[in-house]
Amino acid sequence: MDIIELIKVFILGVVEGITEWLPISSTGHMILVDEFIKLDVSAEFLEMFLVVIQLGAILAVIFLYFDKLMPFDYRHGWKVKKDTFSMWFKIIFACLPAAVVGILFDDQLNELFYNPLTVAIALIVFGILFIFIENYNKGRSSKINSISEITYNTALIIGIFQLIAAIFPGTSRSGATIVGALLIGVSRTVAAEFTFFLAVPVMLGASLLKIVKFGFAFTSYELILLIFGMAVAFVVSMITIKFLMSYIKKHDFKVFGWYRIILGVIVLVYFMIF
Repeated sequence: MDIIELIKVFILGVVEGITEWLPISSTGHMILVDEFIKLDVSAEFLEMFLVVIQLGAILAVIFLYFDKLMPFDYRHGWKVKKDTFSMWFKIIFACLPAAVVGILFDDQLNELFYNPLTVAIALIVFGILFIFIENYNKGRSSKINSISEITYNTALIIGIFQLIAAIFPGTSRSGATIVGALLIGVSRTVAAEFTFFLAVPVMLGASLLKIVKFGFAFTSYELILLIFGMAVAFVVSMITIKFLMSYIKKHDFKVFGWYRIILGVIVLVYFMIF
């Protein structure tokens, strides 16, 4: 096993663990990182790897929010938690638009929009939206301050914003869903948590789709790279999620908006020059 390749996977795992949860676009960062860090693997494996590595990030959400996500009260005779079941129905409902489009048009969308120009534009546009929405919401009270207050209509609107992220790389899944949630009066904390929970079925489904397309004929080398990348993404995701939830209790999302704009300009300039 080449230690250099493991270092590259470590860096990719760190980038995934940070950018998957902060609303700054994991795709935008992965495109930049991939320009400088070329894994010695096939193009087919790399495409699958960059998606399936997200399973490590998902495990972090499940670990941190297990009690909120578990629909049965395992401490008291496995009683059904009706509120949690209701939350899951709304999560699945919100995921339907992106799931349908992803299953039907995954390859076409990748071919059309997975390019630096689209990513740069999406980074900048949603960066501006973050700043605009936070300025608009300044001094306003949130209408929805708990997960249980999210209705099916609210979930669908958030799901449509998630669909935008599924179509246009660089939008950021977490960024799009948080923007959508803030627009309709969801508090920052609830918007972030619901975004984390939405990621569970979305990333599980996306990962399964990529693995099925790739096939299950992994070499031992490929399997080690994949598991190591997922493990790094898991640990870094744990730290990132805790940081974000602590940060937004006292701060707004404008700093992420400015960061997205700067990154979008860098991506645009870099690929215009090179």
